[in-house]
This record gives sequence, C-alpha cells and structure tokens, in this order.
Amino acid sequence: MSGPYVIRGSVCLPEAELIWRFSRSSGPGGQHVNTSDSQVELRFDLAHTEALPAVWKERALDRLANRLVGGVIAVRASEHRSQWRNRETAAVRLAALLAEATAPPPAPRRPTRVPRGLNERRLREKRQRSDTKRGRSGRDWG
Repeated sequence: MSGPYVIRGSVCLPEAELIWRFSRSSGPGGQHVNTSDSQVELRFDLAHTEALPAVWKERALDRLANRLVGGVIAVRASEHRSQWRNRETAAVRLAALLAEATAPPPAPRRPTRVPRGLNERRLREKRQRSDTKRGRSGRDWG
C-alpha cells in the first residue's frame, strides 16, 4: 500500500483495523485469471473502531446504516488485473466513503426573497411567449 489513507484532517484509516480478503475475479486475464486471487474485499469494523472521533463515528453509523452488516462496512474492487492495484482502489474507495459519511451536515438554508427584477423579467418573457403562440393561430387565414 502507498501509505496512510486520510479520511479528513489528521484522521487516517488504521491499517491494523482493516480486514482484507482476496478471491478470484471475473473478467479479462487470459490463462492467468484462473490462478490468481485479484479481487479484493476490504472490511472495516465501524461500530468498534477507536480511530474515529465519537461524533464522526455516530454520524457515519447513521448515514451508512443501510450498507453495514453487523457494524462492518465492506468495499470490493476487481477492476484491475493486479491484486495490488485493486487493494489501492478498495482502500481509496473506503476512505472516500468514510470521508463523505463523516462530513458535517450542510448549513441550514436561509430563505431569501426572489428579486423583483427577476420576477418582472420572467413575467415579461411569459407575455412575449404567449403573444408568439397566439399569433400562430390560423383564425384569420380564411
């Protein structure tokens, strides 16, 4: 692996808490495909980790609830023919998933009024479009 995978700030994925599993991948590979375990499954026990701050952990557990199985999140990678590249892909994908899940909620929207000029322009364009369509009627063609 190419080093620690940063989730956000100074918080990284702890290598000791990552569970790797390898299996045979489908797809291209020729004669090599039947002998190598290039598909990677990376599992991370989100419910029991001490690497994340309590607030982040709670937020991630709530947002990833539909992806968790017993508090464990799993990510698969089998795009590449190389197990090493699939390991990199899976780790980056897991870090990105955790970064998104632990992000603070967006600031609440402050309602604002529609500017008067914008509303007038919209109504003017509606009138012009209406006149254009009214002019298309074949009433006077007789």
